[in-house]
Amino acid sequence: MSLKTLVLTCLAMTAFAANSIFCRFALEEGEMDAGTFALIRLVSGAIVLGILSGRHAFRPPPVTDGGKPWAMPLMLALYALFFSYAYVNLGTGTGALILFGAVQTTMITAGVLAGERPGLVRILGMATALMGLIYLVFPGLSAPSPLGAFLMTLAGISWGIYSLLGKQVLNPVAATAFNFIWAVPIVIAPIFFLSGFTLPTNLDGSGFWAAILSGTLASGIGYVVWYAAIKELSPGRAASVQLTVPVIAAAGGILFLAEPFSLRLFIASAVILSGVGVALVPQKKFSLKNIKKYDMIFLKKE
Repeated sequence: MSLKTLVLTCLAMTAFAANSIFCRFALEEGEMDAGTFALIRLVSGAIVLGILSGRHAFRPPPVTDGGKPWAMPLMLALYALFFSYAYVNLGTGTGALILFGAVQTTMITAGVLAGERPGLVRILGMATALMGLIYLVFPGLSAPSPLGAFLMTLAGISWGIYSLLGKQVLNPVAATAFNFIWAVPIVIAPIFFLSGFTLPTNLDGSGFWAAILSGTLASGIGYVVWYAAIKELSPGRAASVQLTVPVIAAAGGILFLAEPFSLRLFIASAVILSGVGVALVPQKKFSLKNIKKYDMIFLKKE
């Protein structure tokens, strides 16, 4: 992984974590309903990205051969809807486990089907990171709402597919603008149906501004950065790095939402970050051939 990709990936994960914080704040402290949050999030992101991209934002973005540009706004819309409505019925820890478990499963499965064969070291790294995530959220888990768990699983699958489609994008800014603009009309009908065809409320409070920041910065700009980074990441690596988001979000919750710090959070964070670090190490460094070569060098020195 190049330094540029590493920096872009870190920025994207930070943006995703910030998006989680904005969402929790809007739904809990800002007293905003899930549908309104999802709509404002997409509309604000579409406006900012549309300004940056100009008229090109309304056209299907250029993609590599076999790409499906119209599938991207659909997956983004489904993710935004499922994510917002799932958190109405799920706790933060339960939702994070279901979401990122579904994302990792989706992307790793896609990588294996595409011919990616992660080595033993990478598998151990990914498993370690996942165990750290489970350790982080398991003590607070309760029997989840079947509907909430189902919706969050769909959100994770949608986000995993959306991320994989991003590998085909040639212009991240134009592609993300296109996705947000066309995701808006997709979500309008379901949101108004679920809200009983009433107009959004609470458009002048703190929840409203949290949704704006979520759409413009954490989602809009964050997804542009992610599309730029994922080009050099395999599906397995892209899935692994996203397990850092709950750790970053938890740290943000401590700093900005006055959530309590715990030793469990510290230990789980160390385990997750260690596992991700191992999973990102190039496999050739741990190949059997290289190990034998190092053994021969060591024996000769003796």
